[in-house]
Amino acid sequence: MTRGLRFGAAALALAVPLGLVGCEGGAADESGDKLRVVATTEILADLAQRVGGDRVAATSLVPPGGDPHSYEPAPADAKRVAKADVTFTNHLLLEPQALIKTIDANAPKGTPNVSLAEAAESYGAHVIPLVEDIGLDVLWLGLRIRGTGKARGATRTSTVQLSATGLDGPGKLVAYLTESLGQPTRFFDSTDGLSSTDRTTLPPAAHTHLNWVFTKPGVYHLTLEGKLDVGGGKPLQPLGKGTFTFAVGVEPHTVKPANGGTATVLGEGHTDMTVDLDTGQVYAFSDAKKAGAAQHVVPAERVVIDVPNRALESVPDDPRFSFLGKPGAAIHQLPQAVLGRHVHGEIDPHLWEDVANAKAYAQLMRDTLISVDPDGKQVYQDNTAAYLRELGELDDYVRAKLAGIPADRRQLITTHDAFGYLADAYGMTVAGFVVPNPAQEPSVEQVRKLSETIRNLKVPAVFIEPNLAQRASVLTQVATDQRVQVCTIYGDSFDQHATSYVAMMRHNADELERCLGAAK
Repeated sequence: MTRGLRFGAAALALAVPLGLVGCEGGAADESGDKLRVVATTEILADLAQRVGGDRVAATSLVPPGGDPHSYEPAPADAKRVAKADVTFTNHLLLEPQALIKTIDANAPKGTPNVSLAEAAESYGAHVIPLVEDIGLDVLWLGLRIRGTGKARGATRTSTVQLSATGLDGPGKLVAYLTESLGQPTRFFDSTDGLSSTDRTTLPPAAHTHLNWVFTKPGVYHLTLEGKLDVGGGKPLQPLGKGTFTFAVGVEPHTVKPANGGTATVLGEGHTDMTVDLDTGQVYAFSDAKKAGAAQHVVPAERVVIDVPNRALESVPDDPRFSFLGKPGAAIHQLPQAVLGRHVHGEIDPHLWEDVANAKAYAQLMRDTLISVDPDGKQVYQDNTAAYLRELGELDDYVRAKLAGIPADRRQLITTHDAFGYLADAYGMTVAGFVVPNPAQEPSVEQVRKLSETIRNLKVPAVFIEPNLAQRASVLTQVATDQRVQVCTIYGDSFDQHATSYVAMMRHNADELERCLGAAK
């Protein structure tokens, strides 16, 4: 089993056959005299093609139906980027850093390499915070990097190394991530002692979710240390270190924190153990009073993290989780809550779910293409004007469809937090729910909470993205038990039924109206 999470450390060393790249690679090779535009996702490639028309050949690195959050680039992707005249990423940490590194390392010098979500605000794009409200009855604990680190030379391809350098406690601690299909990846594991392998990396301004397991009750002290890697063979820059205290199965208010003073007990909501790139400090960034509330800073040495007895679980009878102990053994576990590798920042990156933001993207693409191909200026302006009219009609269509849904039925339950912009722009509400940890069978309590969410809100349907259907077994089962529909919605990829941005958004509007509209 691989120890530690690596973002892009060997992105170009993957032995992936060229044939797996799919038709996108062929399209790029056959572009002839056309401007070669390489985008990270199908949605961005579609927008670029509509703006560019016959003068461009726009392709996507993420293949059809792929998940842009977790796509691992192949060597052929680096070759395609190296031949590009323009590259478009969404960023705001939508794409994994391995993909961003591949683009930034291979995009030809002097060619536009545009991060659309960051740059589109000047064209009228509206960004909103990423609000995660998973109704756990224990603390949701993750890792975070705050700050830009620009004064230290950090860029979007830099990484911060987080290492567990010390642990004191009655048992063992394991911090691990459960992949989308249930495969565990360990970050920190004291079962064989802490060493240089007990570390992970995150890009600037990112955070991720983990499972935290303790093999025995009692008080634990965990020391985390951060180092900045700006790349280019330069030595790692030391950041700060801090010691966090865990009260596992014991009354947290009787536990002294690492500094021996007054403790701040964190036991609910969402907290990240954080390294600050700008100040070098290590602290808890917490909304401990309520998930989704404004977060605040608590110095590491004041923190006591409550791991209550309701966090008791049994080691699953699955050889993949043997590092946790014998099957059936009791452990305390703070759950990961969100399936798979879920690295993101504080701003929701899924801007295109509001059609007005797609219009901003199109205008930014227009001006980028004109800067590279001024001879095509009139074509790009005409194409964009026509496309903006079509997007305006699309915006009206989505708004009219969703306006027809009764206010008490505008609750959106999905398996992926990609629809905040759709809700914000068109008067929907994203309802939070528990995503069980796939390391074990969902608990009765977790299923009960999801069932109550559906029952109490009287939602007539839940929504699953086709490319994420394999993650949705619990949601589909609860929906079946509650006798509500399971419908489809598109977040950040196409399939054979939705092959363009306009078709995708029209489907979403039609499906939301069909499944949530007034009972016939």
